[in-house]
Amino acid sequence: MKTVLITGCSSGYGLATAAHFLAQGWQVIATARTPRSDLLPPSPQLRVLPLDVTDAASIDAAIAAAGPIDVLVNNAGIGLFGAFEATPMATVREVFETNTFGVMALCQAVIPAFRERGAGCIINVTSSATLAPFPLVAAYTASKTAVEGFTASLAHELRSVGVQAKLVEPGYGPGTRFTANGQERMQGLVTAPYRDFAAQIFAGMGQLTAVTQPQDVAEAVWQAAHDDSGRLHFPAGADALALAAQPRQG
Repeated sequence: MKTVLITGCSSGYGLATAAHFLAQGWQVIATARTPRSDLLPPSPQLRVLPLDVTDAASIDAAIAAAGPIDVLVNNAGIGLFGAFEATPMATVREVFETNTFGVMALCQAVIPAFRERGAGCIINVTSSATLAPFPLVAAYTASKTAVEGFTASLAHELRSVGVQAKLVEPGYGPGTRFTANGQERMQGLVTAPYRDFAAQIFAGMGQLTAVTQPQDVAEAVWQAAHDDSGRLHFPAGADALALAAQPRQG
């Protein structure tokens, strides 16, 4: 029986991914900064652990408590929407600490055991914002694009020791807590010069019919975990799949 450790399981994509792997008979280690055992059905194959990906001690404790794992899913992330000109650099650094450096730290924590065993898979969840430019998310996109480049390079070096690295790229998920989780962080970032433009963007997003559901991401992560072809990119959701089929913009 294989074991997966998933970060950011309190809601959205992480929660759906944990439920999906659990339903398929895997041992699941669901982690979150503030873990709740009532979010998933009780199971002897489920463990819920605290994990703050920005805290080295928390990472060490979670990895030690987890024991041997077969797949790491770096899903934890925070959102940011607003004019870049109005975004404090402290906020940009906060986004990178979770979305980029947290991913790197978790990878570094699991690679030694994967390398020694000559097996293992790292799946880093990014965003369709890396597939085509989208306005008012410049810092967020930068944090996710950094993970794309990091993972592409990492996949090459890990392949030499029998370990895989993959990317799952979700589209726009209106059912996630992206906005709610970042509400305080985003206060005051849509300034007067950008207000009308932002209103147009929000109106357009409200009319989208091709969007990403949490189950789309769970299934893409499942596919990535079972793929042995060397494929790197796994778009998730109808909108992400459509973007991935187009020539890259920007």
